[in-house]
Amino acid sequence: MDMVKHQIRQRGITDRQVIGAMEHVPRHEFVPARYADQAYADHPLPIGYGQTISQPYMVALMTELLHLRATDRVLEIGTGSGYQAAILAEIVAEVYTVEIVRPLAAEAQERLARLGYHNVHVCQADGYQGWPEFAPYDGIVVTAAPDHIPDPLVDQLQDGASLVLPVGPPGGYQTLYQITKKGSEIVHREVMGVLFVPLTGVH
Repeated sequence: MDMVKHQIRQRGITDRQVIGAMEHVPRHEFVPARYADQAYADHPLPIGYGQTISQPYMVALMTELLHLRATDRVLEIGTGSGYQAAILAEIVAEVYTVEIVRPLAAEAQERLARLGYHNVHVCQADGYQGWPEFAPYDGIVVTAAPDHIPDPLVDQLQDGASLVLPVGPPGGYQTLYQITKKGSEIVHREVMGVLFVPLTGVH
């Protein structure tokens, strides 16, 4: 499809699992009906409650940075409409996703079930604390920006796994990080400048 050819492949995404997932997941199912004609465009879209669905390239990039395997269990913070969770579910064994906005969590759970993503588990909660019940995870992705790296998420990483998230002030310059746990060492890598909605909650 054009989205994958022009927005994903031509911008350097090479992971075949990620490309396959982006080709297979029907993105139009995850955007409000009034934006259906823009579902595959190269920009984020509003989904209500002050939240957005990320642009396709950013979803692909953040997924690729996790270096996922078929047997992995992944945590997502910021379910939104469920699109990122569906992409992950195409690749890994289990996806645990946390959404703080109750109506969005309920809508995403219904949508993901309807589309057959039965390996996605949705929780309505404050994502800053992660989902410790099922930790450690083989990868964690955060789709909203905290102003600092949440220690609870780093603690819930499996050794050798990565946390991919934007960090920075609301509406200001943010940086996408890949944070990898290597034994007792935490390695930080700055990927690029980004702009995400803020991570909300008690933090």
